[in-house]
Amino acid sequence: MEWGLRNRLSRIIRPTTGHTVMLAVDHGYFLGPTRRLEVPRKTIEPLIPYADALMITRGVVRTSIDPRTNVPIVLRVSGGASVLNEDLSHEAVTTSMKDAVRINASAVAMSIFVGAPHEHDSLVNLGELVNLGEEHSMPVLAVTAVGKELEKRDARYLSLACRMAAEFGAHFVKTYYCDPGFDKVVESCPVPVVVAGGPKLETAADVLELTHASIGAGAAGVDMGRNIWQSDDPVGMIRAVRSIVHEGATAKEALGDLKGGKGKR
Repeated sequence: MEWGLRNRLSRIIRPTTGHTVMLAVDHGYFLGPTRRLEVPRKTIEPLIPYADALMITRGVVRTSIDPRTNVPIVLRVSGGASVLNEDLSHEAVTTSMKDAVRINASAVAMSIFVGAPHEHDSLVNLGELVNLGEEHSMPVLAVTAVGKELEKRDARYLSLACRMAAEFGAHFVKTYYCDPGFDKVVESCPVPVVVAGGPKLETAADVLELTHASIGAGAAGVDMGRNIWQSDDPVGMIRAVRSIVHEGATAKEALGDLKGGKGKR
C-alpha cells in the first residue's frame, strides 16, 4: 500500500490500538433532517473531540465543520436516491475525487448494494472509485447492507458482501453485526471491518453490548450515528463506546461509567 494511502488510513484507524470510533453524520444525504441532526453543527461539535473520524457529506463539511478542527473526514461520495423511493440502491458517485482532495478527506465512502436491483452499477462504481483512490492515495470505504437490505443481516450475506467489497479493492468495509457468525465475516474479509450502529437501539446497554461483541469478534471499530447523537447523553455515550473500543472495557463497565456521569466530564 502506497505511503500516502497508508498515512490517511492511519488517521482513521489508530495505530496504537488498531481500532476506530467513527461518528456517522451523513444520514441527511437520503433521509433529510433526521431527528437530533436537524442542525448538524449543533449536534456534531460537542462530539468531535471523541471521534476518530467523521463520516459526512461535503455539504455538511463546508457548512457545519470548523476548518480549524483537526478531525479526519471520511467523505460520503455516493447518493442519488431518497427515502421516498422504494429502491435505495439506485445510487451513483456524486462527489469527485478532486473535491475530496480539496476537502482534505482522509478517505471516501460509498454504498454497495449486493443482491439489490442496482447491484451491478454499485459494484462497478466501487471499482472505478478504487481506481481513482489509488491514483490520489485516497482510501475507499465500502458500505454494505444498507437501506432496504437491512433484513439480510445473516453471516452468509454479510460475508458475501464484505468479501466482494474487498475483492473490488475497498481498503476497509462498513457492515452490520450479526449473531451468530460475525467472527467468520471478519475472518473472511481481508481488509478491516467497521461495524455500523444502524437504527436506534432500545437501550444504552444494547449499544454497548453491540460494540463489545463487534470488537470481540475482530472488528476494527464502529461507525455509529443515531445510537450516539439520538441518545439522552451523546457525549457520555461516545465516551462509553470509546472505552470499549480503545481501552478494552466491558459493556458493563462502560455502562457503569455512562450512568455514573463520567461521560459528562
